[in-house]
Amino acid sequence: MVAFGKKLKESQIQEWQGYYINYKLLKKKVNRYAQQLEIGAQDHHYVLKDFSRMLDSQIEKIVLFLLEQQGQLANRLCDLRQQHDVILQLSNGGSKICELQEAYRGVGHDLLRLLFFVEMNAIGLRKILKKFDKRFGYRFTNYYVKTRANHPYSQLRQVFRHVGIGAVVGAISRNLADLQDHQGNYVSIYDQPALSHPDPIVHSIKAAVNKLSNSTNFLEFLGKHAFIMQDDLRSSSEDDVVEQRYHFMSLLLNLVNTFLYMVNTYIIVPTADDYSLSLGAAATVCGVVIGSMAVAQVFSSVYFSAWSNRSYLRPLVFSSIVLLIGNTLYALAYDLNSIVVLLVGRLFCGLGSARAVNRRYISDCVPHKLRMRASAGFVSASALGMACGPALACLFQTDFKIYKLTFNQETLPGWIMAISWLIYLLWLSISFREPPQEIKQDIIPQEVRAGTVVNYAVENGITQPLLLNTEPKQGENGDQEYDDGEEESCEKTRKPVTSILSAYRLLTPSVKVQLLVYFMLKYAMEILLAEASVITAYYFIWSTNSVAIFLACLGLTVLPVNIIVGTYISNMFEERQVLLASEIMVLIGILLSFHIGIPYSVPQYVGSALITFVSAEVLEGVNLSLLSRVMSSRLSRGTYNGGLLSTEAGTLARVIADGTITLSGYFGVAKLLNATLVPSLFICISSIIATCFTYNSLY
Repeated sequence: MVAFGKKLKESQIQEWQGYYINYKLLKKKVNRYAQQLEIGAQDHHYVLKDFSRMLDSQIEKIVLFLLEQQGQLANRLCDLRQQHDVILQLSNGGSKICELQEAYRGVGHDLLRLLFFVEMNAIGLRKILKKFDKRFGYRFTNYYVKTRANHPYSQLRQVFRHVGIGAVVGAISRNLADLQDHQGNYVSIYDQPALSHPDPIVHSIKAAVNKLSNSTNFLEFLGKHAFIMQDDLRSSSEDDVVEQRYHFMSLLLNLVNTFLYMVNTYIIVPTADDYSLSLGAAATVCGVVIGSMAVAQVFSSVYFSAWSNRSYLRPLVFSSIVLLIGNTLYALAYDLNSIVVLLVGRLFCGLGSARAVNRRYISDCVPHKLRMRASAGFVSASALGMACGPALACLFQTDFKIYKLTFNQETLPGWIMAISWLIYLLWLSISFREPPQEIKQDIIPQEVRAGTVVNYAVENGITQPLLLNTEPKQGENGDQEYDDGEEESCEKTRKPVTSILSAYRLLTPSVKVQLLVYFMLKYAMEILLAEASVITAYYFIWSTNSVAIFLACLGLTVLPVNIIVGTYISNMFEERQVLLASEIMVLIGILLSFHIGIPYSVPQYVGSALITFVSAEVLEGVNLSLLSRVMSSRLSRGTYNGGLLSTEAGTLARVIADGTITLSGYFGVAKLLNATLVPSLFICISSIIATCFTYNSLY
């Protein structure tokens, strides 16, 4: 979009100049309001009312011009349709077909200009709303969007949802496909869509429409699920650097690391209670066995994230070695008859968690055009590992000795994973290519320094004089004082945070609530998965095989559920609606899980577990999708990035959940189920209340 904006003709810039949102005027108006409020010349009610009226006027100007331009494009398409029908009657119209194709492409280019126009105005509108909130401490954005977004005569919806453009896109796509792919027989793309090879201009239009509407197809939804924050501020020089750093085999090795780690996490869940009993501990100690890995991960995520600032290969090698040692200790604990060795082994496994490196590699070393697919691959690898871990556990129904080493269903998970990490380590040493270190240099144009980062795309496009005042400030009217205090420089905005406290300060109340939601869903899922073997053995006398199959089936729901949500649900409902509905469903699942009065049955347990797990999966995808949009861009890079914060929130939830299981075990297995569900219920209700309070700000 930015590259395209540079190509716009100067005459068209002048022609459309009067129809852009007048950002300079609105900014001066905000400063004037501040002065008037300071001296008591106006009250807050007048300011809100007057500024709303000004914004309504600006938006109406934009929308009416947008409709006018759409009408002109529609008229041109009608004329081309008539020419198209005439060509259909000609036996030899090859040259005219080429001319007609160019005419359709011309309409496509003009549509791109119109989409660029809408995008720049949308950026300007968001920016002035943010400035107003910052200057006065109001939640004016919430009020304005809430009152305008869903009104039947809302013109704000026209700006953000570009009503009517879809018909123009469809006409251009269909006719270009007819002319390009089927010049001899004119087979419709509706009849044989697989034969269609869209024109490059169609790809550009679709990309522009998706960027403008923030539409969520399955790939984008799944990519956001990985919470690999997208840094949209890269210049062309930085993109070239990333292209040089990209290596497919290295990316594949990162995804394999993700898969193996998730297998490593869940492969012991079906047998952890039996292993604890074999070593003379209570079955509920399985909570500590499973949770010790998460405890270590709280710390490993930080040092691996910091290490990835300097290297990717060395932390992956270190991770593999530590996991190899950890799994070996886990397997040896049986013959050593030591619960301590068992826990130390799991702690080592947690210290080898390189998920921060995996995320960072995708963020820093995968080109922008492939990053969403790589992010989706990260989520898919995690989901596959989550399902494969318990499934593999049910295959280890054997018992034999080699020398003094015992191989049974309790130790084989450790031995198998140790061998897997050894093979991975050898593959990593041979095939991984360390990307060249990024050269830190000032590659942002000087004119960009005058504005905020959100306007980098604007400043390189047609709206430079409209959305941003790059002229020297006049000190007379006080503008300079306000602008210098309000506008962050590009370097400051791009600078990564240097501490966890600084990162926390960048979190808005709505982002904090979403992190609480993430904590809640991870807590509920961990309670369900970690105590499954103990609960099912006590109530239903399930074997290890039965527990493993049950957990594997739960894990296999991850991708199908995300396909449904990403392809259908998120396109029919707002993400905040899906978020709240999913929280309520998790609450229902938790309530149905309680054992009160009537005998506990398999249908009740399986049904409630399925509701809880699937709802939590839907909630995780939507929650992280929202977080990836609203979290500060400064958290897209550096050690203390958004991915680290979300990982820490989820890991802490797992640690506390596993600790809850072990502590509840002191009340006896008979009371374990209800004792662990009470905290889940409390946290879930708290997250729903918090979501309701911040609902209007979740856009």
